Amino acid sequence: MIVVTGATGQLGRLVVQQLLEKIPASQIVAVVRDAGKAADLAARGVSVRVADYNQPATVEAALAGVEKVLLVSGTELGKRVAQHTTVVEAAKKQGAKLLAYTSIPHADTTPLKLAAEHRETEKVIRASGVPFTFLRNGWYTENYTGRLPPALAQGAIFGATKGATIGVAARADYAAAAVTVLTGSGHENRAYELTGDGDFTLPAYAAEISRLTGKTVVHTEVSPEALEQALVAAGLPAPFAAIMADCDVGISQGALTDPSGDLTRLIARPVTPWRETLAAAIKALH
Repeated sequence: MIVVTGATGQLGRLVVQQLLEKIPASQIVAVVRDAGKAADLAARGVSVRVADYNQPATVEAALAGVEKVLLVSGTELGKRVAQHTTVVEAAKKQGAKLLAYTSIPHADTTPLKLAAEHRETEKVIRASGVPFTFLRNGWYTENYTGRLPPALAQGAIFGATKGATIGVAARADYAAAAVTVLTGSGHENRAYELTGDGDFTLPAYAAEISRLTGKTVVHTEVSPEALEQALVAAGLPAPFAAIMADCDVGISQGALTDPSGDLTRLIARPVTPWRETLAAAIKALH
């Protein structure tokens, strides 16, 4: 039995959908907070179990009969280590043979503020004794294409990356890597540095938007402080805005690129070209 947490989230849903292409639905458990959002998965034969990270008993029940678990990192900043620990403890109690966790590149050494909770979670997992795989996911191309409307409206993309290359890949590529680990063997106690290996930069991204839409969109380099202020003004909570601005600083220093090629090896193909993901996102706006 393979358990996927956060199964109605953007990444978790893709993992379940791709698992359905490889194994019977009867072998898949989707752990969710709202069963109604997983009705389509249930209709395909996936076992849907409701659990709340803040209620350990529900998590333990959801992991009953588990063989492998994919712990998709939570979204509540500041609460994630405690929530992840609940899943880790439940996986251990239920005798899981593998716990895969979606982390961040070089979580154990990177200076990125965003890595702090990932680093602590990895420590908890290692200490648990449960065989693990750290899927250290880099940036999703969709992190940028998801913000297309304001970029088109403003005619600008703001960043503090100093034009550095970002190792982006499509969310579906990272889902495919998780599926490889969950359905394969020999991945125990390994950390995979998963990033794309293309030529994505914010200036190139802005230029491609312009080419595809016929609307001029320029890349505007700003200071990390100015970016943080702009994000707050756009409605982001101040702590999250600070983390996002810090990510741009890290990107300028190469924090979200990696030469290992782990992602392409796991999925046995090149990552989805970012221009392809962008073109599809632009098409979806019309």
